[in-house]
Amino acid sequence: MSAYDDAEESKFMRKVKENPFVPIGMAGFFSIVGYRLYKLKSRGDMKMSVHLIHMRVMAQGFVVGAMTIGVIYSMYKDYIVKPREELKALQQQTAFQHK
Repeated sequence: MSAYDDAEESKFMRKVKENPFVPIGMAGFFSIVGYRLYKLKSRGDMKMSVHLIHMRVMAQGFVVGAMTIGVIYSMYKDYIVKPREELKALQQQTAFQHK
């Protein structure tokens, strides 16, 4: 059973390393929902439905923002950093072969 737990934990950590903005988005979502539920008592004369809609929009906005930043970061790594590293490795390999 312990090996199974380790495999699941490593799978989770691997997913977090592949997409670091997903857990950030989830944490932000739960933080916003928790804060807005805490502030529910002091909403004044605002209707409950309006308060809940505002809470949902803020939480979803945070998640969409985190996912967008994650996609941009992933594209940056795949299309800018990775080709540079491949080009650098190719240049070093070519320079090594000519020596």
